Amino acid sequence: MALDKETKDQLAQYLTLLESDVVFQASLTTDENSNKVREFLEEIVAMSPRISLEEISLSRSPSFKIAKKGETSGVEFAGLPLGHEFTSFILALLQVSGRAPKVDEAVINQIKAIDKPLAFETYISLTCHNCPDVVQALNIMSVVNPLISHVMIEGGMFQDEVEAKKIMAVPTVMLDGEEFASGRLTIEQLVEMIAGPASADEFNDKGVFDVLVVGGGPAGNSAAIYAARKGIKTGMVVDTYGGQVMDTVGIENMIGTPYTEGPKLMAQIENHAKEYPIDIMKNQRAKSIRKNDLIEVELENGAILKTKTAVLAVGANWRNVNVPGEEEFRTKGVTNCPHCDGPLFKGKDVAVIGGGNSGIEAALDLAGLAKHVYVLEFLPELKADQVLQDRANALSNVTIITNAATKEITGTDEVNGITYTNRETNEEHHIALSGVFVQIGLVPNTGWLKDTAVELNPRGEIAVDGHKMTNVEGIFAAGDCTDSAYKQIIISMGDGASASLGAFDYLIRQ
Repeated sequence: MALDKETKDQLAQYLTLLESDVVFQASLTTDENSNKVREFLEEIVAMSPRISLEEISLSRSPSFKIAKKGETSGVEFAGLPLGHEFTSFILALLQVSGRAPKVDEAVINQIKAIDKPLAFETYISLTCHNCPDVVQALNIMSVVNPLISHVMIEGGMFQDEVEAKKIMAVPTVMLDGEEFASGRLTIEQLVEMIAGPASADEFNDKGVFDVLVVGGGPAGNSAAIYAARKGIKTGMVVDTYGGQVMDTVGIENMIGTPYTEGPKLMAQIENHAKEYPIDIMKNQRAKSIRKNDLIEVELENGAILKTKTAVLAVGANWRNVNVPGEEEFRTKGVTNCPHCDGPLFKGKDVAVIGGGNSGIEAALDLAGLAKHVYVLEFLPELKADQVLQDRANALSNVTIITNAATKEITGTDEVNGITYTNRETNEEHHIALSGVFVQIGLVPNTGWLKDTAVELNPRGEIAVDGHKMTNVEGIFAAGDCTDSAYKQIIISMGDGASASLGAFDYLIRQ
């Protein structure tokens, strides 16, 4: 499993940062997969005198632990940590050696306080861009607390195990053999799931903010950075850092950056935000907002934050089809992410609901893996760009069905088919398949604002003026949650800047 020169050059730089000697404790046999893992490990051992390899017996082969020499370790990789997981491997190597993880001290203390043994396993695919967040978080927890262990399991090498456990979405996290969580999770969210939520008392000493941003995507970060650069007291309430962008793989329209990926872009944005004295309150969700003498934002844990102005940048989420079976079989065949979960449906029949750009792009992605891809579009014609339609129509294993009203996603323990009605003839049809990828657009995350004074349009979007101010003085909004005509990352960033400048202008005129 030879690494290319660029990867080796990059790795060589990281290996100079090792704090102590480490050993790969590998469980290997003589099969092809074990030989690939052995070659991978031997190649890395040859690059540094601080790394050695020893063979031991583990519950899976091929797998290996990364341990400090002479010590035990809770960090294990089953399969090859390549693709998106190569970064997870490098970070684990450095952190096991003694290099401190880049995590807030409060989170580290929460992890250290966990006082019961926890054995985690995470099933991943190497094409999944959400999986590394979970793998890296659980690896950090295993390094920080000796009671915690974690195994990354690469689904491609352990396909029989994936099918036996009916793993149909990645990442899927098991705790002590039982399913614990699925989908992208931050370290803060994982710690909360284990240790419980932060107390409202922890927010008592926050004081009064000049600008409080609600949301952690491109719009929210742009607003917070612009506010902090004015030298005013700035806070951010963040449910999931990065928002919808974390589900975006290829970004080719960020002006000045010909290509990047969502998680990479948001990591850069978070690092940028951390250069300023912004109070970032992660894994916190706003419950309500009201204006008295000051603007008050109530969190779901009961805490109340006070601010002179607020910027709502809560983004949007995947729209549901809202048919029987959709929620019942979520992560059991129903999913939104073709990049993450596509490899789990290799050689199987799948459907994509939605004929816009996202839907046809998903179909093109899946066509290289699945046996057959059915695209169900509600309207009489596709909405996707013609170039995407032409590519899809040229593929023999893609069938496009228009005028299709999805009626039900069927199954028992997992998805086994989809039923739709032809809107022209009213005839009902059923397709036997294993997976359904829902790609029908976005809905703004504004449900929590319905009982507040903030005006929403019929689509649930926040109505704003030219300065991004809502109908409530001092409350601004930005990005995909607003009535902005176009939903794009670059537009959200501009919206965030405009909202923040609007808030500052409002402050200096009071």
